[in-house]
Amino acid sequence: MQTPFIIGVSGGSGSGKTYFLTQLLKAFGEQEICLVSQDHYYRPIQEQLLDENGLENFDLPESIDYQQYATDLRALQGGREVKKLEYTFNKPDKIPALLTFSPFPIILVEGIFVFYYKEIAELIDLKIFIEAKDHIRIKRRIIRDNQERGYDLNDVLYRYENHVMPAYERYIEPYKNEADFIIPNNQQFDVALEVICSFLKQKINTKNI
Repeated sequence: MQTPFIIGVSGGSGSGKTYFLTQLLKAFGEQEICLVSQDHYYRPIQEQLLDENGLENFDLPESIDYQQYATDLRALQGGREVKKLEYTFNKPDKIPALLTFSPFPIILVEGIFVFYYKEIAELIDLKIFIEAKDHIRIKRRIIRDNQERGYDLNDVLYRYENHVMPAYERYIEPYKNEADFIIPNNQQFDVALEVICSFLKQKINTKNI
């Protein structure tokens, strides 16, 4: 079995990583690509660090069990299947699903800190950084956190100013220049997506020869 090709996708919150990944996944068959998101490796809420106002800060590297994340990626790299409980973003009424990650030819590693953690970054074969203007990122964050996580506007703005932006400036943006591709996502990224898909399809075809 060929070793999977691992792609890391990072960028600030609201940069459009999820949409980019959704479009990328659509270009491949179910047995060709596997997405392993950082979101499923958040530590339990009782282990999250609190800010000066007693609010959990999920935008710190310490919020993620990165060692388990790296261990699971190494297992996939070695051709072994991984099972992981879904992270439900602390919704008490939601039963987490048991997720299965398979060592397909392409492994997608996604998250705001995947370039920051050395143990994970060293496993990545191709790094992609998605960026967007600040006002666009905060608009996307407001919509997502309200619709998906039930945060009101004041809560979203507080977290953005006190958690999200400091984390971006310290732990995320400094690693942008280590990326192989930097993709602006203020409006669309069709050309960049086409180039990356063509490259990955060639990788898969080469592995199958």
